[in-house]
Formats: sequence, C-alpha cells, structure tokens
Amino acid sequence: MSGSVTSTNDPSTRPEPTGAARDGAEIGWVRALVSGLVILVVGFGGAVYGADWILTDAQRLRRTPREWLATGLFFLVVIGLAWVLRRLQARKVI
Repeated sequence: MSGSVTSTNDPSTRPEPTGAARDGAEIGWVRALVSGLVILVVGFGGAVYGADWILTDAQRLRRTPREWLATGLFFLVVIGLAWVLRRLQARKVI
C-alpha cells in the first residue's frame, strides 16, 4: 500500500501537552521522597508499634481481646493509609 499514510498512534505526530494539561502532572524527587518517608513512618508506627503496644502493655485485657484489638488496629491503619493516599492522589498532592 501507500507509505505516506500517517498513523494517529505515532508518538512523533502527537502535540506535547501544554498549560493546564501539564500543571501538577509531576512532583519533584524531594517531595516524593519526603511523602514516601512520612507515609512509611506513620504506617509502620501505627500498624506495628501501635499493635505491639496493645499486645504488650494493655494488661487489663485478656489475651484474646488484645489480639483482636491489635489486628483491628493494624487493618484500620492499612485501610486508612490507602484511603488517605487515594485522596492525596485525587488532589494531585502526591
């Protein structure tokens, strides 16, 4: 066939996004590293240290309720972080 047919999927023929399409599309390395570190610290602190504190220091409760509380806290922190991360992504903060 003809060699002059141009494909619309050819990246060389697409215009580069400008203006509003590019605003907020990227974050810098420093912001990404700080955001990731904060998320890891909060998640690890809440899920691991919080659950550990419940298991070791909540002596007024019997073993089974402490296990359930620690498990619940762990999953609550994981679900909460997932929800917060999604909200931050939707607002293009991270």
